[in-house]
Amino acid sequence: MYDPIQGNPNDPGRRRVIHGTDPLYIPASMLDDPEYSIALPRHDFNILRFRHDFEFWAATCAHITDKVTKQTVPFILNRPQRRLLKTVEEQRLLNLPMRLIMLKARQWGGSTFIQLYFAWLQIIHLRNWHSLICAHVKDTAATIRGMYSHLLANYPEEYWEEDFPPRFTPYERLGNTRAIPGRGCRVTVSSSESQESTRGMDYAMAHLSEVAFWKDSRLHNPVDLIRSVTSGIPRRPMTFIAMESTANGVGNFFHREWQRAVEGKSDKTPFFVPWYEIEMYTEPVPDPEAFSATLDGYERDLMTKYGCSLEQVMWYRNKSAEYLERRAMQAEFPTTAEEAFSATDNGVFSAVDVEVVRSEGCIIEPQVGDIIGSPSGIPEDTSAPEFHPTPSGNALVWTPPRPGASYIASVDIGGRSATSDYSVITILDRHADSPWAMKPEVVAQWRGHIDHDLLAWQAVAMAKWYNTAMLVVESNSWETSSEGRGQYILHTLADSYTNMYHRRATTSTGEVIAKVPGFHTNVRTKASVISHLIRMVRDNHYIERDPGMCDELLQYESQSDGTYSARRGCHDDRLMSRAIALWIHATEPLRGDYHPLSAHDRHALLSQ
Repeated sequence: MYDPIQGNPNDPGRRRVIHGTDPLYIPASMLDDPEYSIALPRHDFNILRFRHDFEFWAATCAHITDKVTKQTVPFILNRPQRRLLKTVEEQRLLNLPMRLIMLKARQWGGSTFIQLYFAWLQIIHLRNWHSLICAHVKDTAATIRGMYSHLLANYPEEYWEEDFPPRFTPYERLGNTRAIPGRGCRVTVSSSESQESTRGMDYAMAHLSEVAFWKDSRLHNPVDLIRSVTSGIPRRPMTFIAMESTANGVGNFFHREWQRAVEGKSDKTPFFVPWYEIEMYTEPVPDPEAFSATLDGYERDLMTKYGCSLEQVMWYRNKSAEYLERRAMQAEFPTTAEEAFSATDNGVFSAVDVEVVRSEGCIIEPQVGDIIGSPSGIPEDTSAPEFHPTPSGNALVWTPPRPGASYIASVDIGGRSATSDYSVITILDRHADSPWAMKPEVVAQWRGHIDHDLLAWQAVAMAKWYNTAMLVVESNSWETSSEGRGQYILHTLADSYTNMYHRRATTSTGEVIAKVPGFHTNVRTKASVISHLIRMVRDNHYIERDPGMCDELLQYESQSDGTYSARRGCHDDRLMSRAIALWIHATEPLRGDYHPLSAHDRHALLSQ
């Protein structure tokens, strides 16, 4: 039985002492404290122990409202909170700045722990040590600070050593800030809706709550807000930045930050609590043998992969019956972090499938530079494009051209300005020359903002460099150009490049009447290419090299009207370029003999 007053005898960081008549297990650091003496009176002994033993201080001085009984009770850490304490204390005891990103599940008190740990630092350890609580809405931040108010209101008088009583008081004329008299510590509440209120403040600790639900727009976005908050917090011992949230789909800022932490690329330590670690989630099993015989594959995995007991699986099954589908259950009670994110998402692509594509393909660093052909205009057939490695180029080359290999160059046309969609050129190796079955592979990419005539020149240069690849241009914007410039570019491309993709124009009866240069995206063709891309990602049937493309997959959403689009503030240019390339790879012969119309007939058709 866990007893924070006596201390955990199985904790290797604790030592057994006899104080009075009681055996206690106290942190080893307390024995090294110059003020320590076994002869200290009980009151002084406890005061000293508070500095070294958060669990003891929490059980003795901190009180919370029990979620079930609504009674005020001592703060006794549960199992997930004790694991979280170990994670945080490892950083503190090494004199490191404390940095945490936490993916929350229900009913285990992660936010409560963070706020009371902040209180421990401000009440026991440090004076003039200010903190911020910032949530997606101000009411949530105020509720979190309410835990702190409750703690102060119930703090034991014999252990409060300041001249003023333990109460929050107003700080000057700031309505969102409260002070702790005698400690010089301030606690400020804010929300992502009022970002300006956090600027210019002096914080040493920041509790950033429900970050996945923060507004993300041009005027309000989590990147700017977190930068404004955390830039003023120095990287020094006892500073603390805790970012936490329940999952809200994939591809957003919180999900990206979580991924960075898991990959070891962030300053924050990731922390997740699965449902089965929460002690209350068990139910008795009247007939274990009969129940075991009814387990499905997921339930068996809970036992074999995650060590769940039959009692926990019984609870999970009964709780799942409250939901229409397991996905909804997983959103509320996730088994893994990946499950939490994917279950709360309305994305087109499974987060688990995308991570398989990322982990298997995005492992090669590309060369960065420019692929240059003719110095002006669209290159003639005799031009010889070259790749020039430069730090600031727009071309990424993972694998240069292989002699005899067959390639597709797919172009998605964007805008010229920095705020518009990007233009993207994807080079796909069809691996048709391989003696074994190899998956199509992204080997190069160009992405940027550029004039459309220069984009055409760039596309031809890349396509020619890759063995005169089949050039597939998503031609909607050029075909509908009101000024005729786009049609001129398309005409010139079709006239000068020998291996350009032509689609088949048909009558209402299906009769082919012409072959038109360019791939036209409409309701029918978009549904086809996206459905095909979904299968390719799900079945891991192509090799992706760009992590940015994987991010776009995670940010691609199903809309209520059945259409697809990138999440607000995100792009899908790489995604569409890949989708078209893979569709053409699956539906067109390697060196398709298109027999395009004459230049005169093609111009006449495109001008109609």
